[in-house]
Amino acid sequence: MRSEKVTLRPFHPTDQAAAQQLILDGLAGHWGALDPTRNPDLHDIGAGYAAGVFLVAVQNGRLIGTGALMPEAPGVARIVRMSVAREMRRRGIGRAILEALLATAHARGCRQVVLETTATWQEAIAFYERHGFRRVAVRDGDVHFVLDLA
Repeated sequence: MRSEKVTLRPFHPTDQAAAQQLILDGLAGHWGALDPTRNPDLHDIGAGYAAGVFLVAVQNGRLIGTGALMPEAPGVARIVRMSVAREMRRRGIGRAILEALLATAHARGCRQVVLETTATWQEAIAFYERHGFRRVAVRDGDVHFVLDLA
């Protein structure tokens, strides 16, 4: 059976519940339990990410990935909320989201893109390093990365 193509598109308010659940499921998979008060940006994704871009990956009508790009400082953007459904990982979906976010940053005139991930999430660290991000700091249990755009 041939699988359907994955489509990347901007977040729409009808994606709210599915995007929020996908991200929270990913966090719960890493942490085991979640404190619902620690993710207030997910209560209204459209409003919380209005200053940037929030992308979703959809396949067969199902939301399977997310990623956002937010302005950080003049010429600098931050990637946040990268998440792919566990059973859909290692299929290029995260790479496609990342590449789309980097293209958006470049088109918006950014010179650098920054991000962070938890220091124990070795799979995520390796993913970002494979895509050219370099570690610039480790603070409070998080690895901070930067990518210089050409």
